[in-house]
Amino acid sequence: MKYRPFGKTGLEVSEIVFGCGAVGGLMINASDEARQDAFDLAVTSGINWFDTAAAYGQGQSETNLGSLLANCDARPHVSTKLTIDTRNADVAGQVEESLASSLKRLQSDKVTLLQLHNPIAAQADKRVIGVSDVLKNDGVLDAMARMQEQGLCDHIGITALGEPASVIEVINSGQVSSAQVYYNMLNASAAEHLPAAWPHFSFEGVLAACQNNGVAAMNIRVFSAGVIATDARHGRERPLTAGDTVESETRKATHLFQALDTGADTRAQTAIRFSLAEEKLACVVVGLAELAHLEQAIAAGNAGPLTAESLATIKSAWATLPDSDG
Repeated sequence: MKYRPFGKTGLEVSEIVFGCGAVGGLMINASDEARQDAFDLAVTSGINWFDTAAAYGQGQSETNLGSLLANCDARPHVSTKLTIDTRNADVAGQVEESLASSLKRLQSDKVTLLQLHNPIAAQADKRVIGVSDVLKNDGVLDAMARMQEQGLCDHIGITALGEPASVIEVINSGQVSSAQVYYNMLNASAAEHLPAAWPHFSFEGVLAACQNNGVAAMNIRVFSAGVIATDARHGRERPLTAGDTVESETRKATHLFQALDTGADTRAQTAIRFSLAEEKLACVVVGLAELAHLEQAIAAGNAGPLTAESLATIKSAWATLPDSDG
């Protein structure tokens, strides 16, 4: 397993991070034995970071991960997330209560990283939180920083979803150590200027802002909820980006893999290796449903980034997507 600097924190993170979310679902839906086997393989393979959230399985992901951590001698880094109810003015109370509940489920005194889970935009709207509410005095980041001061988390960060301008404003504030960044073969706009022929929601400028501020960029949605990894559907596919559907993402994935020679790699391994080629990313958070998926992810990490030839093929394919009516 290879490691990369986690922004300017001084930490080193494994390039592959074990994602404990609901789309993959292993940490929520698998048997006790399957979870233990996956956890053991991850740790012995050098994965030193597990990423979860209070919202994953309504706390079940944290509970199950906590049981595994309690019996682990070499304790890995853990990141979790909290979601602010924008209708509730008691932000500090929400932050404190959420983290306290997470730590109880995780059977831990603290986490390495506490992240805001809400998308961020200019104006609040249901789950979307307003950028001013994040940055203002006694706002969300101030409340999270108090948890850091109390020793309940080492670092704080955000999920870089919502409106890119607002996300970049938070990254540029100097108040966060990390950002979970949407990046994959179907939408690499956080780092690349994609052609107009390739339908996408633009995250342009997000990775540059992370790099400029020493903010660790954690790659999320490397498989676009599984659409890139396989044509099999599990019913948990939920595109996060405006304008995208399972059908539109499938169409783009089909086009890319028709153009690309993946060699001995699976589609999932190709997707991971695509992300590993982006040096601005600190790590790739990989969602898993079964042990074989973890084995593929570890193999992809060992293989390293895609070749320059494969990357060039992907970039060419972005400009040649056939008209959907054609």
